[in-house]
Amino acid sequence: VQLQASGGGLVQAGGSLRLSCAASGSFGTNNAMGWFRQTPGKQRELVAEVYSSGRTLYADSVKGRFTISRDNAENTMFLQMSSLKPEDTATYYCRIVNPTGIAYWGKGTLVTVSS
Repeated sequence: VQLQASGGGLVQAGGSLRLSCAASGSFGTNNAMGWFRQTPGKQRELVAEVYSSGRTLYADSVKGRFTISRDNAENTMFLQMSSLKPEDTATYYCRIVNPTGIAYWGKGTLVTVSS
């Protein structure tokens, strides 16, 4: 299983970015895809998760500002980030968990929000 994240970059506070994560390989149809983020010295934290059923889960800090979605036909996941804040600055990682609970991670994409 391979995950390729893209879409990170530098944006001013209040701006928007859209992250994408393309998955390839065998990971089952009943899975969970999610975005996590990490800053130096801190633990990786959940940003949002979307299940193959369409159910979504968001961290309180991003509710109302970020929207997670997925295209099951293309095995791609997206994170639309709006009203970005400097504290959203982090390396963002995508993850997929297969039906047996095995997690696969992609390489991160850096998001920098300037004040």
